[in-house]
Amino acid sequence: MNPIAQELNQVIQAGNPHLFEMMSEIGKNLFFPKGILSQSAEAKEKAYRINATIGIATEKGRTMHFPSVMDALPGVEPEAALTYAPSFGLLALRKAWQEAMRLKNPSLADTAVSLPVVTCGITHAISVFADVWVDPGDVVLLPDMMWGNYTMILSVRKGAVIQQYRLFTESGGFDLEAFAAAVAAAAKTRKKIIVLLNFPQNPSGYTVTQTEADGIIRILSETAQSGTNVVAVLDDAYFGLFYEEETCKESLFARLCRQHSKLLAIKLDGATKENFVWGLRVGFVTYGTRIEGNVPAVYEALEKKTGGAVRGSVSNASHLSQTLVLRSMQNPDYAREQNEKFEILKARAERLKEVIGDPKYRDAFEPYPFNSGYFMCIRLKTVTAEPLRLHLLDNYGVGLIALGERNLRVAFSCLEEADIPELFDTILKGIEELAAQQIG
Repeated sequence: MNPIAQELNQVIQAGNPHLFEMMSEIGKNLFFPKGILSQSAEAKEKAYRINATIGIATEKGRTMHFPSVMDALPGVEPEAALTYAPSFGLLALRKAWQEAMRLKNPSLADTAVSLPVVTCGITHAISVFADVWVDPGDVVLLPDMMWGNYTMILSVRKGAVIQQYRLFTESGGFDLEAFAAAVAAAAKTRKKIIVLLNFPQNPSGYTVTQTEADGIIRILSETAQSGTNVVAVLDDAYFGLFYEEETCKESLFARLCRQHSKLLAIKLDGATKENFVWGLRVGFVTYGTRIEGNVPAVYEALEKKTGGAVRGSVSNASHLSQTLVLRSMQNPDYAREQNEKFEILKARAERLKEVIGDPKYRDAFEPYPFNSGYFMCIRLKTVTAEPLRLHLLDNYGVGLIALGERNLRVAFSCLEEADIPELFDTILKGIEELAAQQIG
């Protein structure tokens, strides 16, 4: 093991030995290299005459560039767009995102958490989390309705065992009993369990109520208190897009991160959906748990291991993307812009609820609960999902996502309000046509 990794492990073990127990073998061996990066950093600070350390090209004291590139970026200097960003991300952006996280999650208050590490989007954040914390054979608990890429990242690439529980009760709402049973069953045979929670949820568009959130926190806290190491991963990709009063408006990270030394909370979020900059690929990984002694040193060690995972995969997220996100967050119109787009999506969700409440749809499909995010799902009663998807696509030019045998996902985030009635009338028409073919 590299001596730097050993030093980081010693710091982590001194502050919370359970963190070291939870870490994957890769995570234990990860470190942030000193080498070229640290020497370049020292030179940047002290080499006032000549700096011949970093692998970029310069010209007349400035970053070398094509004018045809920078002409497309008015107001942005080449140094803020074309150079390498640190593997941890731009420090100013990391601080700004942490400050915003505290504002959006009042329960976090002044709880000590790590400084967010920047990733190349939230998908990369999930992959980085998996590198540091997931070993082959580890159990990851996920609901029976989930984003399909979790399987690719956690099962295919990392060899984890995904165990599922029922997401919704028969009457609607998060199935706390099913969740508790799945956690208890996994904890009986494992020293460590990983629980991945995604609210607002993809594909269902559901976020737990405050009462349901209390139940989840209680279940995971009691599991940790009973002796099982719990890694609670909060995929908050669609955070903030909450449309109903009873919906929990904070990330579960805010409360989970201070529950128990055997409970590690990991927040995965980003500008991707929150700030509507999908292609800029700016995500974050933040840690929170109970630590004794030198708290900043432990979090810094976790950041260095996470930064090492970034360094060893994509090297660093786009400097230009980070600059654009940071400047947007610093803009005095930022809050107004966020609220403006939120209200548009909320109005679409409300209109969608009005439309699907029409009794004419009752025999053909029923909606799953939804109250947030980009999506909602319907459960088909008389036909199967994939044939209906193809029928609607081929005959009416309507595109939807089929999930399993009976579910269709609707991304209302990309629907104009005026198109919602037409969409569901077309779905109903397609169902009736397929049903008639089956009878014939």
